[in-house]
Amino acid sequence: MAPGMHSLPLGEAPGQAGGHVAGEAGPDASADVAADVSAVAILDEPARRRIYAHVCAQAGPVGRDDVAHAVDVPRRTAAFHLDRLAERGLLAVTFARRSGRSGPGAGRPAKLYQRSAREVSVSLPPRHYDLAGRLLAGALVEAQQTGEPPREVLDRRARDLGWTWASEQPGPGDLGFLVDLLEDNGYEPQVAAGDVILHNCPFHALAQEHTELVCGMNLHLLEGVLDGLGTTGLRAHLDPGPSRCCVRLEPS
Repeated sequence: MAPGMHSLPLGEAPGQAGGHVAGEAGPDASADVAADVSAVAILDEPARRRIYAHVCAQAGPVGRDDVAHAVDVPRRTAAFHLDRLAERGLLAVTFARRSGRSGPGAGRPAKLYQRSAREVSVSLPPRHYDLAGRLLAGALVEAQQTGEPPREVLDRRARDLGWTWASEQPGPGDLGFLVDLLEDNGYEPQVAAGDVILHNCPFHALAQEHTELVCGMNLHLLEGVLDGLGTTGLRAHLDPGPSRCCVRLEPS
């Protein structure tokens, strides 16, 4: 794992739809980051962290009494922490009668908890290695199926994704809108003398090891963003420098 990244793989509860993917970039990425930070922050409480770890270690859903006994806390305390974890999406909740009986006299269903499908990742500065992984894996699979050169497929898929980011957003495709979109996706943009300088690379560690491949992918991703917006009057080109993204946006 890259320095500065804190990740909580939260697994998947049976029958539950997949939630937000860790670090998934896109137009609403800033809201996802805020939710992830909030989810990680509630684990700062030691008893809550022990309860979360216990629930995750179980093969199936567990009830409040089970957790209270295992972690050695009062039932009311266990219920409070379990519900807080569920509110933040870290635990999934189901209801079932523990006796297995049904019908009149079977009693009320118990509230049960298990690890949720949601994945949480907080990285400072922002990194999106999962996005790079999906692009690379998708390009490799498509290249194997079609016989196209993998690099050409990767660049095309990256450009298509950038276009999708831009085109999914309402509003004018002006410079302010572009800066907001880049900020939401972790690029830390700054406008200087008409250029847009990107002070953070979301793929930093990968770009250090595989510079030509990853920087080319990033270039095509940002070209797709500009194509999708259509009216910024900017072009993307490679201009690597220390402590910033390899791509610069400048008037075309």
